[in-house]
Amino acid sequence: MKLVIQRVRHAAVSVEGKVVGQIERGLLVLLGVGEGDTTDNADWLINKLSVLRLFEDENGKTNLSTLDAGGSLLVVSQFTLYADCRKGSRPSFTDAAPPVLANELYMYFVQKCRQVFPKAETGVFGAHMDIDMTCDGPFTVTLER
Repeated sequence: MKLVIQRVRHAAVSVEGKVVGQIERGLLVLLGVGEGDTTDNADWLINKLSVLRLFEDENGKTNLSTLDAGGSLLVVSQFTLYADCRKGSRPSFTDAAPPVLANELYMYFVQKCRQVFPKAETGVFGAHMDIDMTCDGPFTVTLER
């Protein structure tokens, strides 16, 4: 599994012009599921995400986790994180998990996030989505397991 995590002041995801998930201060989490990923990968990433210090304290140091800062999550499935662009001009997605497995692990990831974080919103798996966000920083990190 791969995560691209962006600290945001606001983020919203829309499908066909309708907002399906939105948060204020928190993290936009783009989630890619790869071939061979398991719930163990998801559990490790959620644990790491819950303690990762990405928010500033009163002294301007990144000493606060999302939970410490009272932040929320917006989790959006993005299989294109598994794009392989090393050969040719068209990305290959052979390392991405098949849609059924990817959806199962995406839903598992979201369910577990909702047990850990006070607010965890989502996009719609497999849909064409528009994301509107205001990056904070910008502050972007990646996690992989």
